[in-house]
Amino acid sequence: MVKLMMILLGVDYLRNRWRSLMVAGCLLLVVGIGVFADALDGALGFPIAFVGWLLLIEGALTLAVAWAGVGGQRRLRYAKGIAFVLTAALIFEGNHHGHFVLSILIGLAFLFDGLLQATSALVVRYRRYRVALGFAIFEMLIGIFMIQPYPTHYKGTVPYCIGAFFIFAGWNLMLIATRVRKLTSNPAVWGDRSAEAASETGAHLEPRTREWDGPPADDEPALTVHVWTPVGSSKAETQWHPIVDRYIAAVDRNGVISTGHAALESPEGIYLSLYPAVEIDRSPDDFARLLRATRENDVPGMFQPSYAIESKAWCPSTTRVRIRNYDPVRLDSFWRSYREDTTYNLTHRNCSSSVSRALDAALEGAAGRLYGARAGWGALFRMIATPELWVAAQVRKRAVTMAWTPGLTLDYARSLSMVADPRPYGWLKVTRMALAKMRESRRAWREESNADPPARV
Repeated sequence: MVKLMMILLGVDYLRNRWRSLMVAGCLLLVVGIGVFADALDGALGFPIAFVGWLLLIEGALTLAVAWAGVGGQRRLRYAKGIAFVLTAALIFEGNHHGHFVLSILIGLAFLFDGLLQATSALVVRYRRYRVALGFAIFEMLIGIFMIQPYPTHYKGTVPYCIGAFFIFAGWNLMLIATRVRKLTSNPAVWGDRSAEAASETGAHLEPRTREWDGPPADDEPALTVHVWTPVGSSKAETQWHPIVDRYIAAVDRNGVISTGHAALESPEGIYLSLYPAVEIDRSPDDFARLLRATRENDVPGMFQPSYAIESKAWCPSTTRVRIRNYDPVRLDSFWRSYREDTTYNLTHRNCSSSVSRALDAALEGAAGRLYGARAGWGALFRMIATPELWVAAQVRKRAVTMAWTPGLTLDYARSLSMVADPRPYGWLKVTRMALAKMRESRRAWREESNADPPARV
């Protein structure tokens, strides 16, 4: 979450507010520790019923306006609304059974997520897998703590979660403030590149509007992420494996594995599509060995010349994600540096990781850029209140600890598009539609009244 916020808000925006971020982080950290400690003795002073009402109201409002969303936004709103309402119902249930069910669900979520990260770290073995393995073990310990009844007999489940949320949020804000205080370039995007190279990309695109009601039209200039899903790019009929064939790989009836592909295209003529120079043998016997993100699996790669040539030689992309609010200068600087190295690694430096890194470079400062020089705290609050930001953070976390795949890149691009090109709030969109309908009805009534002949006396 820290790196994603640094990318979307930009170093300039955050550096000017590092003191306020540090103070806010310290306050959240202290409050979180207090709430967590309050739940340890079994005598709760935390207003848990108030949290239940907040979740219920937010969930009900989200469900009421979910139909106004577009595509994945609609599904995300429905999922969020249902989850909030169910959580509120378990809180209001109030007795041992409600707290027990909530504790088990949250504990199993932590256990499953930690186990997934630990497994992927041990299988892929990327360069910092030991750090990820440590975090995975810590997450599993949190899951065990949530499931077992000591010391509060499940009463403290909600305060535990809220306290932990405040603690991690405060810690993240303090990390951001500490990192951006003296930065001149964004390490979340540029990595080991010099500050001088990053500073060359100071020009920014100034969007003409702050929100858009839908994705860009086909004839509208926009950054385009092309994704060939594993199922969509397979040459033969694939076997059905839920989740696996969406995010990892698809296996056809001949046993051939298809991992899909991802590419990025800009109106300025940049086309980033990294592919191995020699086709990798992806038979089941060798695939497990190739999953290791180690240097012995590095192979020569090549960048495809254009989407037209690649799609003609292979097939059109399965789906596209288009984004208006991006910085072409930063993207060009990233591309000129990145294309100097054509090394390909199936899990460490593949087509999807290349597209995701280019997307980070192109969207640096996107949230703060919407408001230009007048960007204030509203830009930060608007971004944090966007559900897609949290989805993008989780996708990025999975991809960094496992490997970027076309499925994860697709979800990441879709989520970031909602933050870079924000849509109207659901309730605001519904209100606008209602007012437009009322104006249309009044106009129709006036036209009917003027068309009727005067009555004879």
